[in-house]
Amino acid sequence: MVIDKNEIIPLLNDYIDSNALYEETVKEIARLERKKKTVEQDSVKGSMPTWPYTAKNFHISGIMYTPGDASRLEREEETLKERARITGENKMKVEKYMNRIPARMQRIIKYKLFEGLSWEDTAAKIGRNSTGEGIRKEFQRFMEQE
Repeated sequence: MVIDKNEIIPLLNDYIDSNALYEETVKEIARLERKKKTVEQDSVKGSMPTWPYTAKNFHISGIMYTPGDASRLEREEETLKERARITGENKMKVEKYMNRIPARMQRIIKYKLFEGLSWEDTAAKIGRNSTGEGIRKEFQRFMEQE
């Protein structure tokens, strides 16, 4: 999978949010699945309408939504699955891209873009007498040649 140079920076910048949105969407889909399977139960007391009036307990159970609700839940679930598919694809694009670039650049991208550190803090994490300006230029040159 080859990623267009103009596509990678927005994908890298959006990686953390895409991951979080993917996880939230998967949880929301699971919530909808549970909602569709939830059976409500209750019991009521009653008696025979004629003499002898004998008290009885009646157990009632059923789903809490109407057929209209079911179709709305189905549409909502389809929308969520589409969102999960798109964010999952974006996540995989970034991960494949990261696997094919040098380890040093992976670290720079991780610290600067994913963790949001400043160039100086990124340089401190990279070590080896790196400076913020040097790391910034290294990143810029790398992205221009990509």
